[in-house]
Amino acid sequence: MAKGLPKSFKKSLWVFHCNSGSCNGCDIEIIAALCPRYDVERFGIKLVGTPRHADALLVTGPVTRQQAERVKLVNEQMPDPKVVIAIGNCGNTGDVFYESYNLVGPIQDVLPVDIHVIGCPPRPENIIHAVAKAWTKLETLEGK
Repeated sequence: MAKGLPKSFKKSLWVFHCNSGSCNGCDIEIIAALCPRYDVERFGIKLVGTPRHADALLVTGPVTRQQAERVKLVNEQMPDPKVVIAIGNCGNTGDVFYESYNLVGPIQDVLPVDIHVIGCPPRPENIIHAVAKAWTKLETLEGK
């Protein structure tokens, strides 16, 4: 490892992706970050299939009434310390769906959000930057 990097960069960061009611635009950008052009796995960022193994939770979309309890359950299944990242405008504010009858609201109304990524949809570079910020946030949480 290069000198000067935080110690958290010496290990992998596992993320779990949860769609809470998005249009799938943000989900496609998350997948783009995993594909060969950006290839986040070379940095140690790995998408996992269960929240029980995850360090960070990527949540896309505004939270629908049907998904609210499921999103909470996914967050509860993650081991501590953990970081929640709200991806996209809909996840952060509700965006064009903010007055919909079927929404509980943005992600922060259901879970405590640590990092916000704006954009409709956000670029893969922004998502990667947010995950890198999550790494350093986890390092400070591990110290407590």
